[in-house]
Amino acid sequence: MDSGFDAAVLHALFTQPPIGLHVLDPELRIVRFNSAAPGVHGLDLSDAVGRTWRELGFGADDVESMLRTVLETGEAVTDFRYRGRLAVLGGVEKVLSVSACRLQDAEGRTLGVAGTVVDITGPDRAEQRLKLLYRAGERIGSSLDVFRTAQELADVAVGELADLVSVGVLDAVLQGEAPHPGPLVDPVTVRQAGFRAVEAITAVPTFYEVGNVRVILRGSPYAQALSDLRPRLVRQLKADDPWLVRHPVHAEMARKAGVHSLIAVPLAARGVVLGMATFYRGPGSPPFGDADLGVATDVVARAAVCVDNARRYTRERTLARLTQRALVPDRLPSYTAAETAYTFLPLTSSGVWYDVIPLSGARIALVAGDVSGHGLFTVTTMGRLRTATSALAAIDLQADELLERLHALTEQLAREHPPVENSDQSELTATCLFVIYDPVTRTCTLSRAGHPAPVLALPDGSIHVIDVPAGPNLGRGVASYRSTSVDLPEGSILTLHNAELLQDTDQDRLPAFQTAFSTPPGLTGSLQDMCDTLMTSLLPDNPADDALLLLARTRSLGPDQVASWTLPHEPESAAAARRLVAGQLTDWDLDDFTFSTELIASELVTNAVRYSTGPAELRLINDRALICEVSDNSNAAPQLRHAEDDDEGGRGLYLVAQLAQHWGARRTGRGKTIWTEQALP
Repeated sequence: MDSGFDAAVLHALFTQPPIGLHVLDPELRIVRFNSAAPGVHGLDLSDAVGRTWRELGFGADDVESMLRTVLETGEAVTDFRYRGRLAVLGGVEKVLSVSACRLQDAEGRTLGVAGTVVDITGPDRAEQRLKLLYRAGERIGSSLDVFRTAQELADVAVGELADLVSVGVLDAVLQGEAPHPGPLVDPVTVRQAGFRAVEAITAVPTFYEVGNVRVILRGSPYAQALSDLRPRLVRQLKADDPWLVRHPVHAEMARKAGVHSLIAVPLAARGVVLGMATFYRGPGSPPFGDADLGVATDVVARAAVCVDNARRYTRERTLARLTQRALVPDRLPSYTAAETAYTFLPLTSSGVWYDVIPLSGARIALVAGDVSGHGLFTVTTMGRLRTATSALAAIDLQADELLERLHALTEQLAREHPPVENSDQSELTATCLFVIYDPVTRTCTLSRAGHPAPVLALPDGSIHVIDVPAGPNLGRGVASYRSTSVDLPEGSILTLHNAELLQDTDQDRLPAFQTAFSTPPGLTGSLQDMCDTLMTSLLPDNPADDALLLLARTRSLGPDQVASWTLPHEPESAAAARRLVAGQLTDWDLDDFTFSTELIASELVTNAVRYSTGPAELRLINDRALICEVSDNSNAAPQLRHAEDDDEGGRGLYLVAQLAQHWGARRTGRGKTIWTEQALP
């Protein structure tokens, strides 16, 4: 290759270059450069030669360190990225790709460094936009909370796309609602849900603080974007822009913050406007361009779907909580058997339920349950199980048998509503504690399906957890439940609660109960105050579920309210029953009920003599209703018949049903009991 060709190559590199070229001496001072070299545009050769890159306002410590390493080691470096602001280019941020190699003469002496510089600001920004869209897809929508999602949008965009980002949402969105599909008519009021700015911007109006309300006024780019659902790009904000002149608050914000360019994008998803996202650029940043507008639109579109999902979740959760409150009792009825009080904190839309159910013979049932999961499906399932529990209790099933029926119902519901893929619905299961208390015998019968065992406080101040065998959760495993019976002195307090109030183990609950029950006036004080105190003591600092506490202070029916007799298995027992009933009602000053009660007792005893083989038990209870019960050793269920006119029998239970307000039968350990209730004045 001749010297003429070499000269032509050198001349082309320094006069018609595709890339910037610098030649530096061993002290990293410029020896020669071409016209494409960034950082020296507009400089004469005489102005640049002998000066370092740092003196020209280009480069930084990392660039200079890289060049010295090349100079010392001789190892070439390619595509070293420099991101910074070049003073000679007005302080505009640039991204440069620097490559360097060491220059040596024929004898191997170091002459300096040759470096090429390529301005890759455009491609780099395109790459950053793609990365921004990827990060937005990863980071926005991490929760179903509107405020958090809006803040995630601001966090993702600041520093990458804009210097200041403001996100406002409509108040209706925070309530789970949304306006009708289509554009909004200004003026529009939004609540600030997300905001972030780079550290260099310190003067920000207070109306951008999260939670504050601001009005989007007519004529502004924000209002224009909401009116036709198209984003707006304002490349250069000017103090004399007509809309800024009409809106001095925004003009003052732009002046103090130093922002000079904005993009306003409607926050809309599925045709519904949810709010507004605004992007600003401040000092040192170039104005927004069309490419930035496209990126901002894409990022906001991603965030809008997440905000709409959060809105829909809020709406469903609100409906679930309203439904939940409608499906659990807002007050507990009063019964003779026990005084009750409860504290229920519906922190989430869960399946927690509770109940106090009247049973035959002046007994009551205390119920506490919890359906797995949260949301509308869980709440409605809870309502179905609570209704089923009340219905099963009304037919006087034993506690363990009732749980078996609930187990079968839960399995059926689980088959009808299997978990949906990619949804919050989990496999259906539930827990339940069913307690029956008899104020006549003061016997408490308990059975549980996976639910925490109740705590018992006795009148002497002792407190312990009742040992109730734990059967499987409803709908899980094999339905195998057992009952436990304990005798309770009058004034005992039964405490039912859900698993949220468990700290670690059953025994860890006892100190908090001991403290609450020993606080004056102690076990004899207000049951509701005691319930509230217990809830405060037991509730975790950050509860993740609804919390329930149900207390029942037991009472008993004394001999002056209960009368019972054993009648022999003979036809004459019917007449004896009439005499005994009449005498007892006279003692209770209930003579007005003598005729009806005599007839009821006579018919029930007659049936007992006819269909059983042993003596019959007759019992009267003077409670809020006059209760008449006849027990025998037969398991045959009574059948109500409608006898024909010429039938000689079959009218006994029909007459009983006509005279009593309620009647029914329940199984006992030795047979069955048929009971009736007559309303007292």
